[in-house]
Amino acid sequence: MSESTTIAVKTEGLTRRFGNLTAVDQLNFAIGAGEIFGLLGPNGAGKTTVIKMLTTLLSPSAGTARVAGFDIQRQPARVRAEIAYVPQLVSADGGLTAVENLRLFAKLYGVPRREIGPRVSDALKFVGLEEAANRVVRGYSGGMVRRLEIALALIHRPHVLFLDEPTVGLDPLARQVVWQQVRRLVEQFGMTILLTTHFLEEADNLCDRVAIMNRGHVTASGSPAELKAALGTPDATLDDVFAHYSGEQLETDGDFREISRARRSIARLG
Repeated sequence: MSESTTIAVKTEGLTRRFGNLTAVDQLNFAIGAGEIFGLLGPNGAGKTTVIKMLTTLLSPSAGTARVAGFDIQRQPARVRAEIAYVPQLVSADGGLTAVENLRLFAKLYGVPRREIGPRVSDALKFVGLEEAANRVVRGYSGGMVRRLEIALALIHRPHVLFLDEPTVGLDPLARQVVWQQVRRLVEQFGMTILLTTHFLEEADNLCDRVAIMNRGHVTASGSPAELKAALGTPDATLDDVFAHYSGEQLETDGDFREISRARRSIARLG
């Protein structure tokens, strides 16, 4: 990282307009290093637009942000070198094996040739895919695909990881496995993670803090426990918090093809 800091991501008045539509409006938040931070909101709230700006895929209309100490507008290449992004659409190539996918990503990220082999082995071991390493990804289950995508995100050792709807299309057991992998990324690598999710149980179990978005604005933020306590209702759940601050209810299970379809649908809806 470019500077000694405990803040991994910070937005200042971050705004994105599409014609007359303001998708993200004057967004201000900070994410501490090593924190798991969740963005929650109904479809169209602006969550994916925020991630696209923070990963330099989309330019802000106003405001700015710093990621891993670098300005997303003035230093986009430095930002990209410090992050990994698992988008809603499946990022692994279904026609390649896990090893081939990992080696390809390593080359794209400029990993030195002598380090590619060890890094591929380490990444496969971390996500428990050693036995399936030489199988074509098209034959993977949904949970295996997601674990491979986490391995792909690890290959260049980023400081900040963006996960956009990481468990869409997964059954509850596979979802739990992905949660375990996400926690280990923080515990073993000190990684900072920003994730979007439609599963409030996921946010409650994984996130240190969450921000609830609606129509481009953050309507509430804090730890899940703080937000539930603020309602002043005994046994309040994060679902209750979400409904209170967004006025809506949430929810969105699978093999490679199924999760590809699910992610395409979510991507169209924002």
